[in-house]
This record gives sequence, structure tokens and C-alpha cells, in this order.
Amino acid sequence: MRMKLLGLMAALLLVAGCETPADEGATTEPSGAEISDAPPPPPPAATAPDVMDPQEYLVVNVGDRIFFDFDKSDLRPDAIDQLNRQADFLKANGALTVVIEGHCDERGTREYNLALGDRRASSAAQYLESMGVGGGRVETISYGKERPAVLGSNEDAWGQNRRAVMVVKAGMLS
Repeated sequence: MRMKLLGLMAALLLVAGCETPADEGATTEPSGAEISDAPPPPPPAATAPDVMDPQEYLVVNVGDRIFFDFDKSDLRPDAIDQLNRQADFLKANGALTVVIEGHCDERGTREYNLALGDRRASSAAQYLESMGVGGGRVETISYGKERPAVLGSNEDAWGQNRRAVMVVKAGMLS
């Protein structure tokens, strides 16, 4: 047992004595005591995140949808407030073109809901045009009840599905 312990100590001393000194001017890792609390430098420009996607910016910073009452296509006061924000966004970003999607809840026939979705999208587009957004920049489409935002057969789900959604079609943020 004593021989094993002495052999282990000799091996450790031998390994410790084999360490080569660092070259002049070479950098070494700092010890725990030498690490500063300064924040790391920013990443190089090549890895910096790109400008936010126009659709993502619209959703996060402006809002991309308005809501309607049951079987209605007229604009509610909260929808007008949202459309004013969207109009400001589009006027500030003149290169963007958008599509306004009209949607309905699951009640009613497919044909009726396609027509209602069209009236909802057109109502939003007409308001944007009245606020100075050029007509050639706004298109409309109706999906009726075919693309629900929320599944369910209750007032909460229906209320979220009665909507018009702005989708950026082309262009870049200014």
C-alpha cells in the first residue's frame, strides 16, 4: 500500500515538472481572480440581427387585425383606432403593399360567409384609403369561415374569428 502511494506521488511530481513555460507574448486564460465584471463586447456586424420583417413589425408594434360584431361589416370604434395606427404605419412605409383578409366565424353557409368576409375586408380597405393610403397598395381577399384563428363553437372563439387581418404582401420598412 505504501509503495502504491509513493508511486502515485512520484508520478504527480513528474507530470508537474513537465509543464512547459508559456511563450513570450502569448496569451493565457485568466484565472478566476482575473475575470472582470465588464460585459462582453458586442457581436461583430456580420452576426447582428437583420432588420425586423415588415409583417413581424406590423404584428408586434402596430397590430394586424380588427374585429367585427356578429353578421356585421361596419367598423367598430376599436377597429377605427386600430385602422388609424395601420394607416400611419403604411404612410410611414410607402414601399409596402398589403392584403386585407376578411374572415368570419363558423356559423352560416360557406357562400354567405365568403360574401361577408369580402364586405369586412373592403370596409377596412376603404377606411385605409380614406386615411390617405393609396388604393394601389391595398388589396382584399375573403376566406369566409375557412381559416379560423381559434377553434371552438362558443362566443369567445366566434368573436376572435370575426376579423379582418392585414398581411404585408411586398416591400421593406422605411
